[in-house]
Amino acid sequence: MTPAVRGNVDIFPDDAALTAAVAERFVAAAAAAIDATETFSVALSGGSTPRALFTALASPEYSSRIQWSAVHVFWGDERCVGPADADSNYRMARETLLDHVPVRATNIHRIRGEEDPAEAAEKYERDLRAAFETPTGPPRSAPGARFDLALLGLGTNGHTASLFPHLQAVREQTRWVMAENVASVQLWRITLTPVILNRSAEVLFLVSGKEKAAILRRVLYGARETDELPAQSIAPVDGRLRWMIDAAAAADLPAI
Repeated sequence: MTPAVRGNVDIFPDDAALTAAVAERFVAAAAAAIDATETFSVALSGGSTPRALFTALASPEYSSRIQWSAVHVFWGDERCVGPADADSNYRMARETLLDHVPVRATNIHRIRGEEDPAEAAEKYERDLRAAFETPTGPPRSAPGARFDLALLGLGTNGHTASLFPHLQAVREQTRWVMAENVASVQLWRITLTPVILNRSAEVLFLVSGKEKAAILRRVLYGARETDELPAQSIAPVDGRLRWMIDAAAAADLPAI
């Protein structure tokens, strides 16, 4: 069976093995980027799945191997809530990772979910353009002008970041950041669009749990329907796509 989405698929026996492998991949990506450009730009994912990863990265085993002063932290999406809200992606990353490593405050680029959604989206795009030295026009693939690593998750409805089925953000062709009112979750969201995500040097999907098995099979091996399955819209133009999943999430995949 030919996959609809190209990219490496790595399967791990359990959550612990998955977390360790992704943490190692994070360390390696940071080292390579810093060696090449003296900076490492990473877009973090939200939700519950990356919590274990962030906790691991904050531990001495991994944090001591990362030059945090050269790390720039971004987010793939944010809920339109304040930074102290329990639903804030920023808060989760801060409590599990950022408060425990010596990353510079000026290198933490959070999405201001407490502000007007449209204005916050425009402000975040300006922040990204400034960081990547691309004041106008499409994103570039040059080293230092894109995400070195973008971490993404997969929702049970096929969404990733806050690219939800049948909404405009997954179809966007120009803007790097958009705000949308997602009726299915009754909340405004601000999300990076495929325009900028697909210029990443590496995109890593982190997927775990048996509740993701059916949708993972559809995304990887079903018909290509990006409007129905927004995760399929992620296809790096000049970068690598990697799926790192646990055995439970891989339960419905065809034997390799």
